[in-house]
Amino acid sequence: MGNVGTNWAGNYEFRAAEVRTPESVQQLQELVSTSPRIRALGTRHSFNDLADSAGTLVSLVDREPEPRLDTERMTVTVAAGTRYGVLASWLNARGFALHNMGSLPHISVAGAVATGTHGSGNALGSLATAVSGLQVVTGEGHLLEVDRTHPQFAGMVVSLGALGIVTRVTLDIQPTFNVRQDVYTDLLWDVALAEFEAITSSAYSVSLFTDWRGDSIQSAWFKTRLSAGEPGSMPPTMFGATASTTETSLAEGENNTTLQGGIPGPWSERLPHFRLDSTPSNGDEIQTEYFVDRRQAPDALAAVRAIGHSITPHLLITELRTAAADDLWLSQATGRPSLAIHFTWKNEPEAVARLAPQIQAALAPFDARPHWGKWNTMTATDIAPLYPKLPEFVVLVERMDPQHRFRNAYLERVLGLAD
Repeated sequence: MGNVGTNWAGNYEFRAAEVRTPESVQQLQELVSTSPRIRALGTRHSFNDLADSAGTLVSLVDREPEPRLDTERMTVTVAAGTRYGVLASWLNARGFALHNMGSLPHISVAGAVATGTHGSGNALGSLATAVSGLQVVTGEGHLLEVDRTHPQFAGMVVSLGALGIVTRVTLDIQPTFNVRQDVYTDLLWDVALAEFEAITSSAYSVSLFTDWRGDSIQSAWFKTRLSAGEPGSMPPTMFGATASTTETSLAEGENNTTLQGGIPGPWSERLPHFRLDSTPSNGDEIQTEYFVDRRQAPDALAAVRAIGHSITPHLLITELRTAAADDLWLSQATGRPSLAIHFTWKNEPEAVARLAPQIQAALAPFDARPHWGKWNTMTATDIAPLYPKLPEFVVLVERMDPQHRFRNAYLERVLGLAD
């Protein structure tokens, strides 16, 4: 074991020997070009060994964000290690917005993008779909700047850190907007399965939370985008579920969620589930997540419900979210509109190790793709058939990292890339 410590949740201990924090891009280039094995370490929110290295880890999280607005192109360029919540607050204060946010505003921009992390919304792509440019240090220490005009750009965005160390990211922006967040309780499963597309398309962003017990989904969170100056309104019931009159917490004993109750507020303070100034989620947990074609959502959810009795005793909560299809080579939503079935587990590694293969087997008929940064037992044999562009990505990896500096055990196991 190295001296790097653990990931955010404490379920993974890094093996790397050290963490370096270069003070400039030039220092980073020199470090990359002289290191046999090196990887970028973000905010440590992955639940597996994706970010680890047999050599050195590099952290850019404490670098100044140095955001640069381009109001003509409607983009913002920011340091790779910047946390989404920090960037969101900065943008909103200047009258701009991102198209979406993940549940946690604490995650770094580059780390979230590289793993295909997402928010929710039938018409909204993952966070990576907003990327219009990248600055990256390649395996030979060269500084490469690319944008959407590059013929392999779609393969460079969700990259799992295999192509290099990203130093700056350019994101599409839009004028700021307000959102209201309303929580409804006791949505019947029969209704959810029969009306899934209608439910998930009934707001800008919709999330469903369940523990797989009983006949009802515990809560449905509707995040409604508002017209300028309008408070908006929501009915007392939605699809038979009842509007909650109290704040709903996602972590027992924690008051850490963004404001509910239909009170309008800036997108930056409503689209995430958790506040930037709080402990995200539960903390003492393990997470897994699988993406299926949203057009198969009712059947896929029924398949998981069939083993729900085994899941529930070890689960904190499951969240169901959606994402629009995209063309990014390794995006979990590439080529198909997607449903993400997310499990936040109690910190019970043996139980999770036993249950994950059962869930994967239940979802195998739906070609389920795992979240790259969440714990699972799928290997290259399982994953390769799910990504039509994977062979092209392997060629791109070899070209950008010919000396295999960014390889690690994760890439060998998951993509079949030799370390």
